[in-house]
Amino acid sequence: MDFRRNAVLILKDGTTFFGRSIGFKGETWGEVVFNTGMTGYQEILTDPSYYRQIVVMTYPHIGNYGINEKDVESDSPKVAGFVMREVCDYPSNSESQKSIREYLIDNRIVAIDRVDTRKLTRHIRNYGAMMGIISHRIDEIEKLKEEVNRLPNMEGLDLTTYVSTTNQKVVIPVENPKYNIVALDYGIKWNILRLFAERKAKVTILPYNISEDEILKLNPDGIFISNGPGDPAATIHAIRLISKLIGKKPMFGICLGHQLISLALGAKTYKLKFGHHAVNHPVKNLKTGKVEITSQNHGFAVDINTLPKEVEVSHINLNDKSIEGIVCESKKIMAVQYHPEASPGPHDSSYLFDEFLKFIE
Repeated sequence: MDFRRNAVLILKDGTTFFGRSIGFKGETWGEVVFNTGMTGYQEILTDPSYYRQIVVMTYPHIGNYGINEKDVESDSPKVAGFVMREVCDYPSNSESQKSIREYLIDNRIVAIDRVDTRKLTRHIRNYGAMMGIISHRIDEIEKLKEEVNRLPNMEGLDLTTYVSTTNQKVVIPVENPKYNIVALDYGIKWNILRLFAERKAKVTILPYNISEDEILKLNPDGIFISNGPGDPAATIHAIRLISKLIGKKPMFGICLGHQLISLALGAKTYKLKFGHHAVNHPVKNLKTGKVEITSQNHGFAVDINTLPKEVEVSHINLNDKSIEGIVCESKKIMAVQYHPEASPGPHDSSYLFDEFLKFIE
């Protein structure tokens, strides 16, 4: 067997890409999306927002600086699968503890390299993100095509219940906290918690099935709605809960949190053709006129024409003019579609955490 052709990626439209297995020897399925980041593969692997997605990295060499314990966004990798042009087995970095291949195998993540990722990315850009399968059954292509055809689309999938915490907890203790924040966990990234902790804000993470009464009993200064995976419109339990909490405490949402807050306010969301998965999206702050270089990871967006009159658009994407942020002063709500806790700018958007705390004060 040719070592470069012992695994296959098949898209829902039947397009087939052969490659080499470099992760856990198994089979996986998910929505195939591409990420254009040159670095940050460890954060991508562990971002809960990528749950049930197969991520294609457009940068040709992945794994150059290895894997360490610090640069993670959750307790384990959350991607459904990983696709690369070429994996690097000999990382060069003083903080590296293992290679990406070892990390993928240890965490049972199915991955494939030696794939023409440029061709694959162009295909997704032309025809949209779609479901796919990575498999070792390269002699059963027609059978795999039938299987991938039966997979559900991302629309209609509530995936937050798979990545939310199961119980109330504080991940980063804060001595003498100035602020008491509760976070509804739909797949929260740990760097969000780090930035809150730097500002003397203690964040208590709460499970998706928490009740309004249980939240308000904690008497929080503010409520944070986290990022996460899946179709926001299908996350009915979250929309109902958030709608009950609106106006009772200052509220801040990021990514999925932005979409859920918008839905709870009465707006609608729609599926983007291939989503925003990158660390170089230009976003304009409509209040200051400044442009921020942002990190993004979402496949849905809020329909600007469905926002209530009292809600103001605060940020706009300069690539496709989609909504990147909203503010509702009367209800003390702010939310952004991108990830201000990530650092492509490197600190263009971290001011948003300070603005939320000003809301609280």
